[in-house]
Amino acid sequence: MTSRTSGSPPADESPSAAGSPPAAPVFLELPDLASRSLSGAVIAANDEFFAEKENLVLPWPAAAVADFGHKGKVYDGWETRRRREPGHDWATVRLGVPGRVHRVVIDTAWFTGNFPPYASLEATAVEGHPSVADLAAADWVPLLQRVGLRGGAANSFEVDSAIRATHVRLNIFPDGGVARLRVHGVPIADPRPLDVGPFDLAALENGGRIIGCSNEFYGAPHQLIGRGLVQNMGGGWETARRRDDGNDWVAVSLACAGVVALAELDTSYFLGN
Repeated sequence: MTSRTSGSPPADESPSAAGSPPAAPVFLELPDLASRSLSGAVIAANDEFFAEKENLVLPWPAAAVADFGHKGKVYDGWETRRRREPGHDWATVRLGVPGRVHRVVIDTAWFTGNFPPYASLEATAVEGHPSVADLAAADWVPLLQRVGLRGGAANSFEVDSAIRATHVRLNIFPDGGVARLRVHGVPIADPRPLDVGPFDLAALENGGRIIGCSNEFYGAPHQLIGRGLVQNMGGGWETARRRDDGNDWVAVSLACAGVVALAELDTSYFLGN
């Protein structure tokens, strides 16, 4: 959807509509702001001896890997070496879409004897494309105080913060492996670039939000308004097949009020459904 009018993104979440059996946890209805599918990236880590930091923000679930490499067991995640000195390990993530964080998932899937027993998360707001040194000197605020983790589990934590975060930093104590980091929240776009001409009112990166849908059996509805072109059918929204006389629907809260000039419905990869 395109418009010539800009404005501020909505301030609060709206409750999701009923109709999906069973209802998903509320935080899962919020997009993962750190996901690689939204251009999130792990831009720095103090150590990645056993497994690469980039795996933290991959959009798909971590998988078991049976292989051994030249450094030992291969894991689908980020894993640091064993510490022999005081301190902790960390990884800094640039959010693909800045926003206000509501819940964090520190997933230690497949890390059972080598997961970190504790972790914390911090956030900062820095405009532009800061260097690693710039971020190290930035003011960081805690999103999640030091908490205990379980191995081989999706450790989920609520976050109460008003900051519009652009980057987060995961700290693990003292070392170990984390499969995925999910940062669920409400996107908050910078309104300045939106005032230069037509833009997509519904786009997640511009402040659009899904506020309800009838069913999300096969795909999360917020993928409808995600960034870029989908790579396969799994990147869209698909409902369970209906066996009644009704129809399915999804409700989108636009980034701001505007005059709609064009609406595009992309059914790429959906051929028989």
